[in-house]
Amino acid sequence: MAGGSLLAPSLANRQINYKGRTTIPVLLACIAAASGGLIFGYDIGISGGVIAMDDFLIKFFPTVYVRKHAAHENNYCKYDNQGLQAFTSSLYLAALFASFGASYVTSNKGRRPTMLIGGLSFLVGAALNAAAENLAMLIIGRMMLGVGVGFGNQSVPVYLSEMAPPKLRGGLNIMFQQAVNFGILCANLINYGTANLQPWGWRLSLGLAAVPASLLTLAAIFLSDTPNSLIERGHLEQGKSVLQKIRGTPDVEAEFQDLVEASRVASTIKDPFLSIFRRKNRPQLTMAVLIPYFQQVTGINVITFYAPVLFQSIGFHSNASLYSAVITGLMLIIGTGISIFTVDKFGRRVLFLHGGILMFIGQVVTGLVLAFEFKGNEELSRGFAVVILVVTCVYVVSFAWSWGPLGWLVPSEVFALETRSAGQCITVAVNMLFTFAVAQSFLSMFCHFRFGIFLFFAGWVVVMTLFVHFFLPETKKVPIEEMQQEWSKHWYWRRFAQEQENQDDSKP
Repeated sequence: MAGGSLLAPSLANRQINYKGRTTIPVLLACIAAASGGLIFGYDIGISGGVIAMDDFLIKFFPTVYVRKHAAHENNYCKYDNQGLQAFTSSLYLAALFASFGASYVTSNKGRRPTMLIGGLSFLVGAALNAAAENLAMLIIGRMMLGVGVGFGNQSVPVYLSEMAPPKLRGGLNIMFQQAVNFGILCANLINYGTANLQPWGWRLSLGLAAVPASLLTLAAIFLSDTPNSLIERGHLEQGKSVLQKIRGTPDVEAEFQDLVEASRVASTIKDPFLSIFRRKNRPQLTMAVLIPYFQQVTGINVITFYAPVLFQSIGFHSNASLYSAVITGLMLIIGTGISIFTVDKFGRRVLFLHGGILMFIGQVVTGLVLAFEFKGNEELSRGFAVVILVVTCVYVVSFAWSWGPLGWLVPSEVFALETRSAGQCITVAVNMLFTFAVAQSFLSMFCHFRFGIFLFFAGWVVVMTLFVHFFLPETKKVPIEEMQQEWSKHWYWRRFAQEQENQDDSKP
């Protein structure tokens, strides 16, 4: 951007003059906004347990029910049904398209109204699912949930990044991912409790999605918008007042002036979606596309979507499979807790790299155990079933401190204000696109690839770990508006950033 090179030095000089502390208002705002992650997590966790319930299958997918209980049926293929996969995946297809509308609302109306729309849409979807009498009603309800997810995932990470002070931005932003994990755990516990409530247990599981939706809706009603958003939309005095409140001091002039300057530069960009595709923004665009893509091809949604189905397929009985899903949900929370307390101390790259190594080990061990010890029409022995559960827990913990939270945190940190909403929109859209692809294809891939599906995901873990090692600069404690300087220092990306600086310097 013309002026981008002028903005960065002024930020670097004034950053040392930023005043303030971590205040109760900013912590409460971040915790409330992160509750939006409950929506996403609850839905991720609830679908796998519901499709494992016999009453649900009898009503909507009777052919799958018959196949599930056929002794001669290959265990890898019992749940291979496109309609059943569409029940899970339709939400993410709707979220993909909703994210584009959410980008407009985020930029022009603010972060808070975007969260409010997300909460209300999710309430409608929860009601439709709980009352569903046919497959069409079920899918429409899932699509309304997708609208809520699209709006929530567009607004909440940006909200958290903009409210948090730079030194704590990583840990506070990861609260969103921890809320996702807590939602998954709650969903698994609820499925465990409702599985024996026949014949309406599945309705209760789906209907209780209204609880996290209500939390996000209430939070959006009572929260203030971010200073960045208020200033961006011309409400300078209100933006300064909010900044003073969340920093706990009236002396916020240095940070306020930086936000005003960033907003001024952003206002010169008439179309952020065109701007983000300019050569100077190539590093940020690459991160917005590849990081959410890599997050999905880790294979984590094999566990979070289909854990009960997966565990049933390899020999766990119904209640045992739900219990195992609860254990993996706990592992997500433990791993993300580790990330919250280490991400701003050790940095993003260290967590990415260590997590990738352990995830690779977990996927390979799972694939090898299934290759040599599991026959398609027999149950896995108890000992090897425990091995699968243990390595799955290692894998989930590793994901939860690395690609889980950082897959949302890092993209939210790398964009300048003028392309931030567009960048977040692309991040969410790519994430939803490949979440949809995994959800729609996994049960079929499991049937045809068998144990090879885990080796397939392990290969992608190698690729993404090498990508982080060579191409991702550290964003720890770097103010968002100073990221352009980090690109100019990087061995590869500097060719793009320095080219823009040279163009700016040549202008009279």
